[in-house]
Amino acid sequence: MIAVLKNNATEEDKQKVIDLIEELNFEAHPNTGVEKTIVGVIGSPDNRTFLKEKLMTMNCVEKVVVISDPYKLTSWNFKQHKTVIDLGDGVKIGGDELTVMAGPCSVESREQILETARIVKAGGAQLLRGGAFKPRTSPYSFQGLGEEGLKYMAEAREETGLKIITELMDIEHIDVIMEYTDVIQIGARNMQNYSLLKAIGKLDKPVMLKRGMSATIKEWLLAAEYVMNEGNHDVILCERGVRTFGEETRNTMDLSSIPLVQQLSHLPLIADPSHGTGRWELVTPVARAAVAVGADGIMVEVHPDPQNALSDGPQSLKPANYNLMMDELRAIHKTLGSFKAREKKIAFA
Repeated sequence: MIAVLKNNATEEDKQKVIDLIEELNFEAHPNTGVEKTIVGVIGSPDNRTFLKEKLMTMNCVEKVVVISDPYKLTSWNFKQHKTVIDLGDGVKIGGDELTVMAGPCSVESREQILETARIVKAGGAQLLRGGAFKPRTSPYSFQGLGEEGLKYMAEAREETGLKIITELMDIEHIDVIMEYTDVIQIGARNMQNYSLLKAIGKLDKPVMLKRGMSATIKEWLLAAEYVMNEGNHDVILCERGVRTFGEETRNTMDLSSIPLVQQLSHLPLIADPSHGTGRWELVTPVARAAVAVGADGIMVEVHPDPQNALSDGPQSLKPANYNLMMDELRAIHKTLGSFKAREKKIAFA
């Protein structure tokens, strides 16, 4: 449930509400918006009715709403305004500007990541993606450079100003990933690794949660709940396609999930057409479609020499194709306007 406080409620009033919630062994998740302060309540349903009655007797409480949806913290019921994650230096995810995360699947060498960083920066990306620890289907495939790769990415950030996003595969890598990255990526294979989700929920670092290969929308949002329930509300969702019967593409890009999740959740949503298709010639058209249906940003794989890439070469864009894609995405985003503008048009139509 959520307790909506009155407009004139003070910080002292909010703390009294939190104290009452915690006294009855519930968890309190306060969120202060522009107009209202909302305190989310998570816990066992056993004493929920008693807690609701107690909250309603408080003068500072305007109303108490019981949320029937399985996802609480990710829903619009918990937060009235879209989540915007500020990475500093003018880089925001979920705001009016389209966010682009670009780079190679794997960090292969210092020269490769620095060259790619310069390319994607010149094209307009705000974040450099790259894997230092790689989850590969085959144990004989390239597994990444580890901390050495992270150091190369940090050097690229120093030179270009790009923020870094890289994948965290295991709890044992948390400290080293935290030292270098600006955003932690949780890959599709780990979307339901609940011990890992709980661990990153305790961190003070934004997290991008990729949809699992066979995950439903409900399962995806509930995975985000695991992170947020531990206290980390800086969560980004990433649609990267789901596995279907089709063999012509690596996955089937579920574009319908983008506007659907935007209706269900205040969290920003990024689309990954590289993994969604697995074919470089399909990346740009699917990226265009993702922006057109409301994605807050795009994650795309770019490599200066895809034919010799150590991983995911067939789905990586060459620099020239990346630049063409960026020009098209900017044009589409400018035409449609921001997500907030579109939302207002729909609301007042």
